[in-house]
Amino acid sequence: MDELKSTIAKNLTELRTKAHLTQLQLAEMLNYSDKAVSKWERGEAVPDLRVLIQLSEIYGVSLDDIVKKEGVFPRTEPRLNQSKRRLLITLLSAGLVAFVATVIFMVFYFIGPVSHYAYLVYVSASLPVAIVLTVFSAMWGTRFTNTLASSAIVWSCAFIITMFVLEFVPTFVEIYFIFVVAFVFEILIIFWFVFRRYVQKNYIENNKKTK
Repeated sequence: MDELKSTIAKNLTELRTKAHLTQLQLAEMLNYSDKAVSKWERGEAVPDLRVLIQLSEIYGVSLDDIVKKEGVFPRTEPRLNQSKRRLLITLLSAGLVAFVATVIFMVFYFIGPVSHYAYLVYVSASLPVAIVLTVFSAMWGTRFTNTLASSAIVWSCAFIITMFVLEFVPTFVEIYFIFVVAFVFEILIIFWFVFRRYVQKNYIENNKKTK
């Protein structure tokens, strides 16, 4: 077992070095701490199967490549290029929402009775954009981006409600309290992601103690 740990540690260190990634960057990709990555590379712990699969996908190698002794790897370009592609996909998806909103805006703008309210299309588009960002962040992002995307949903909802009320019920000045509600939800979101990080950290530490 110690020999396997040493082999995996050597290969993981070599792969990360040739990919020009820091331990912190790799940890963020895996949603782990840089301390966990450091322990893997020192041979003090072995990543579980799910993490090994993620690592093989990041570096573009097989699981066998990670665990075999003669692991001499060429220079790799891991998910830095993949991250760019994912960012491009995310931005294009958000841009598609903006394009649809523009089409709807143009339709409303040239319809006399509702032309005054056409700008509300863009106001409303902030929510689907936030939802798109949240979906892609859940698939590919980190805790930080997940927190930001979830917060964007809350504040876009508050913004949309406020703008519609100001447009159709301008005398309802109490509408600004919606931002107080949004702030409370923001605190809950931050608390939730901090709590999840704490639980995951404890889970990882407990697993290491049992090995």
